[in-house]
Amino acid sequence: MIGQGLACLLLAPAIAWSSAALWFDGPEQRWLAGLLAGTFALGICAALTLLRPFRLALAAVLALFLVVLAWWLNIPPSNEGDWQPDVAQLPSATIEGDIVTVHNIRNFDYRSETDYTPRWETRTYDLGKLRGVDMFLSYWGPTLIAHTIMSWEFADGRHLAVSIETRKKKGQEYSAVLGFFRQYEIYYVVADEHDVIGVRTEFRGEQDFLYRLKSPPAIARAVLLDYFKEINRLAAKPKWYNALVHNCTTTIRQHAQDVGVGRALDWRLFANGRIDELGYERGQIDTSQPIAELRRRSDITAKAKAAYGGPDFSSSIRVGLPGAH
Repeated sequence: MIGQGLACLLLAPAIAWSSAALWFDGPEQRWLAGLLAGTFALGICAALTLLRPFRLALAAVLALFLVVLAWWLNIPPSNEGDWQPDVAQLPSATIEGDIVTVHNIRNFDYRSETDYTPRWETRTYDLGKLRGVDMFLSYWGPTLIAHTIMSWEFADGRHLAVSIETRKKKGQEYSAVLGFFRQYEIYYVVADEHDVIGVRTEFRGEQDFLYRLKSPPAIARAVLLDYFKEINRLAAKPKWYNALVHNCTTTIRQHAQDVGVGRALDWRLFANGRIDELGYERGQIDTSQPIAELRRRSDITAKAKAAYGGPDFSSSIRVGLPGAH
């Protein structure tokens, strides 16, 4: 009996996930999705109650789980949809030697978080003039979780920011729970810092921190090129976002892994509100002062608010920032 109870306990997460997957990712008709989820749960209960010997019941439950898992893994993502305007255009990059032309850079004119004039731009950058890469952490609530944005700096003073997010359809809202299922395609917001940072500090009420990474230009270039490779790949073949394994931070680590500079997995990659602490321990950000002081000086929220709408947003938020490229 103890063994059977332990087996049921171990199976419980898989059973709960399968029912939720049928409910969230099943047919668009809510009644039908609910019927499938309910029928699955009842079928599991019946198998565990009626089938004997118990190992036969376990085999039946495992088979049902595998059927649901196989179906779920084969739900195709799509680039077709009635997308929200801020993710309506897919970015792409054309690379010729050191010169990269980036299409559909987002540089919106915001009047509020939801009221804006869309502006998608094409810009050209010289990778030979890349100086380094910075990391933004944006907090909207609990400090254990943040949104991570990378931004590359060029010698001409321009910055190219990339925020890995969900691509939402009109009427969709982000849900931390739905982020674990197949509800959102992954989307790379390639943007001007005035857009992707400014909208957070000015209109969303988020608190933003900016850290200069110690990555040399060669590594910053390799990671950026890997970003562009994935951006072009997504323009042709979309992928699903996943709040656990394909999110704003774990995907950054994957790009670092791709170019051979990834570090060991750490719990703070998931509780990414503490990722600055991880970077500090690994010497990836400025360590010339205690981390509490570094955090204080890296809080660019007030500077971003003051600079919003002006011509020198990126340089203004870096005034007095610790570290340099």
